[in-house]
Amino acid sequence: MCEITRPLILVNFKVFPEAIGRRAVEKAREAEEVSQEYGICVIVAPSLVDIAPVAQEVSIPVFAQHVDPVEPGPRTGHIPPQLVKEAGAVGTMLNHAEKRMSFLEALSDALNLCRRVGLKTLVCCAKIWACRLVVRLGPDMFAFEPPELIGTGKSVSSEKPDTLRRAMTYAKNVKPDVFALCGAGVSCGKDVYDAIMLGAEGVLVGSVVRRPDFKEILADMAKSALAAWERRAEGA
Repeated sequence: MCEITRPLILVNFKVFPEAIGRRAVEKAREAEEVSQEYGICVIVAPSLVDIAPVAQEVSIPVFAQHVDPVEPGPRTGHIPPQLVKEAGAVGTMLNHAEKRMSFLEALSDALNLCRRVGLKTLVCCAKIWACRLVVRLGPDMFAFEPPELIGTGKSVSSEKPDTLRRAMTYAKNVKPDVFALCGAGVSCGKDVYDAIMLGAEGVLVGSVVRRPDFKEILADMAKSALAAWERRAEGA
């Protein structure tokens, strides 16, 4: 498996028809090619049933889209962290706007179970205050995603730049080593560049996986992420 490094791009396949079954494997292979060509970390998050076939075919990190705060046992329909770990996932998303966790206690329990089985964790947050609260629970990554922008093509980096900058700063002040990501409406290289210049260390993208030119768009995002990261390193 490729190491998870900054900057990074996480591609959430959701359950888009363009990215399920054999098409999930095809999209993951394209993501792997971009990762290898540009030397950037690209993570893919296929649907639950596609984790195993995708993980068997690519060397880039594979994340689950969700797990439940339960251990294996008589729990019909639940998704224990151990299940996705054994399927080949190295991490999981939690609390996405489309799969919210009802209580902070449930999120905390899920994080603890993930640590126990060795899964990386990325927690999605809709508000600045939530970012600060969630980061205190100790996830490996968080993603600031205003839900009203998800799937709109209107990027958080262009629509809410000041809010994005504050979310990144506040969370890093609480836990400096956390991976600080953002998402919602991120659809092109410029969106990625702007997000990283505003303090993000990577992006979470979804709808782009539906595009027939997915690989080309992802390559543009990769180049933009690296360009912004280099400029930040120079102190711009």
